[in-house]
Amino acid sequence: VQLQASGGGLVQAGGSLRLSCAFSGRDFSMYFMAWFRQAPEKDREFVAAISKSGRETRYGDSVKGRFTISRDNAKNMLYLQMNSLRPEDTALYYCAAGPVLYDDPVAYNQWGQGTLVTVSS
Repeated sequence: VQLQASGGGLVQAGGSLRLSCAFSGRDFSMYFMAWFRQAPEKDREFVAAISKSGRETRYGDSVKGRFTISRDNAKNMLYLQMNSLRPEDTALYYCAAGPVLYDDPVAYNQWGQGTLVTVSS
């Protein structure tokens, strides 16, 4: 399995970004997917997760109401729409794939390389 995250960049507070994660190597529809993020000197933080069908989603408390996770199984793509961005959202964002829908990184056994999001105040 290979995961390739993209879409990060520099944005002003209050702005929006859309992250993408391209999945290859296996049947994408058989994996639960998630986004995590890690800021400098901080632990990896759960952002959002989505079920195999896309019907069930979960969000970390800090992003609820601002971020939306989605997937397109026909295109083998995972997305994260980020609105109302804040400086504290600055981090390296990772997409991950695994066999369960959970908010702990140990539940995911496939990881992308990360894409950097920087939110200026």
